[in-house]
Amino acid sequence: MKPWAQALLAVGAVSLVSLVGAFTLKLSPRVLRRLLLPLVALAAGTMLGDAFLHLLPHAVEEAHGFTRALSLGVLAGMLGFFLLEKVIHWRHEHDLCEEDHIHPVARMNLIGDAIHNLLDGALIAGAFASGGTELGLGVAIAVALHEIPQEMGDFAVLVHGGYSPRRALFFNLLSALAAFLGAGLVFVLGGHSEAVRTFLVPFTAGAFIYIAASDLIPEIRREERPRAAALLLCAFAAGLLLMLLMPEPGAGHAH
Repeated sequence: MKPWAQALLAVGAVSLVSLVGAFTLKLSPRVLRRLLLPLVALAAGTMLGDAFLHLLPHAVEEAHGFTRALSLGVLAGMLGFFLLEKVIHWRHEHDLCEEDHIHPVARMNLIGDAIHNLLDGALIAGAFASGGTELGLGVAIAVALHEIPQEMGDFAVLVHGGYSPRRALFFNLLSALAAFLGAGLVFVLGGHSEAVRTFLVPFTAGAFIYIAASDLIPEIRREERPRAAALLLCAFAAGLLLMLLMPEPGAGHAH
């Protein structure tokens, strides 16, 4: 089987991880509401953990140091999502549509996750293209393991932001399909895809830092009951720990 076909199969399998939130569909609304904030805290932890433990170290390694260009990429991600949030808020206040109740952070999360999935698809395709089946499968497995806790958190953010569980699953899967675009870019652009990834990796890190720090953490800080606040702190720490323990996708892989 040709490398592009292997890569697309692997990307398809990894994209199915986005359906991990399906286990909540049989839960009662009361139980789901009790789970949402801890899962939002988990999402904040996995986003920050992914940014600081995976994306930024990878970008620094590729740039051979924490360069000004890398810093500008991170700041561009933060500024870009700040502007995006303002645009979404403006539309939220002026447009009367059937999804008017959707909180802007849910839409921002979908966009940030789509960019991240695009990078994952490019990473998997790059591994199959340059390292063969064994390396490609290893990277795909690492990406899948890394995605499980993050997709659970993403699902919770979407439901907490106003989407029904079924619509949250659908949009989360739609966001995951951006990985196919990333894989396609690798095979179509060849060596030029590296320049795209060089910018998108720190940009995505900046986006994740902005969403987690400006939207998700303030959301969980509102909890004032000591026991509930301690649970949220544990969920947040668990997200960080999971990212620390997960193998870095593409570690040791020269693109």
